[in-house]
Amino acid sequence: MTESSSAAQGPKLSWSAISRLIRLQSQTGTWLLLLPTLWSLVLAARGLPPLQLLAIFAAGSFVMRSAGVVLNDLADRSFDRHVARTQVRPLASGELSVPHALLVLGFFLALAGLLVLLLDPLTILLSPIAIFLAFLYPFAKRIIHIPQAMLGIAFGWGTIMAWTSSRGAIDAPAWCLFAATVCWAIGYDTIYALQDLEDDRRIGVKSSALLFGSSTWIAVGTALCAMLLLLGLAGWLAQIGWAYYAVLAPVGVWCARQAGQIRGVVSAPTAFHMFQQHVWVGAAVLIGMVAGFIF
Repeated sequence: MTESSSAAQGPKLSWSAISRLIRLQSQTGTWLLLLPTLWSLVLAARGLPPLQLLAIFAAGSFVMRSAGVVLNDLADRSFDRHVARTQVRPLASGELSVPHALLVLGFFLALAGLLVLLLDPLTILLSPIAIFLAFLYPFAKRIIHIPQAMLGIAFGWGTIMAWTSSRGAIDAPAWCLFAATVCWAIGYDTIYALQDLEDDRRIGVKSSALLFGSSTWIAVGTALCAMLLLLGLAGWLAQIGWAYYAVLAPVGVWCARQAGQIRGVVSAPTAFHMFQQHVWVGAAVLIGMVAGFIF
């Protein structure tokens, strides 16, 4: 086959390209989506939730995060070509075509629909909102100066669905967990946005890191402080034990230390590493919740 005839065929759908499209090699986003739902399941069950619900929400987090990054790359492919960190993504580089991405997206959304059908009627009714938020988020950076809040709302909706799947209703602690997740996402995703400050400014993409500028460390510290206060309130409303608060205290110290770290200049690799560390923050909160119903 000649080079011209090969080029005429266009990009081919390959497992390697699909795996990079859905960020299979980096599951930090999946954990950051999953952990708040696990908080909600544990708090709603006052301990260990049913294994079936754990399995459904674990699988659902992977599926929805995969669908979310495909949506993000579809929406941002023209921007991604002008950002050093993202120009090698399969859609931005032309390795995959838009129809290929839509096919992958349809597959993951179908999987998400099948998983939702295993849940109770109220949670099924709430599920279209999750899809709507996932579609909305990629366009937030064109409209609002804190698109990280929209990410938090999209991720936080999982706490509401997890709560209703366990309790069949939406109670006050669920809304506290939802709000805590929004604040948490503003914190860690603002740190993530530090990687692309100059590129975002050049191409006109909005982000909280650009909005807050030299006060970004204060904004991140405030968001993480609000997250911890809301988590504490959720625990108090659920009448959780002292061990939970004993875990929140050192988590708060660590968050304050991280906020102070970004007061100075932070390199892109350092910002990404700091972002990844928030998986351990979420895991610590989860362990604290489990311990709080034991002690």
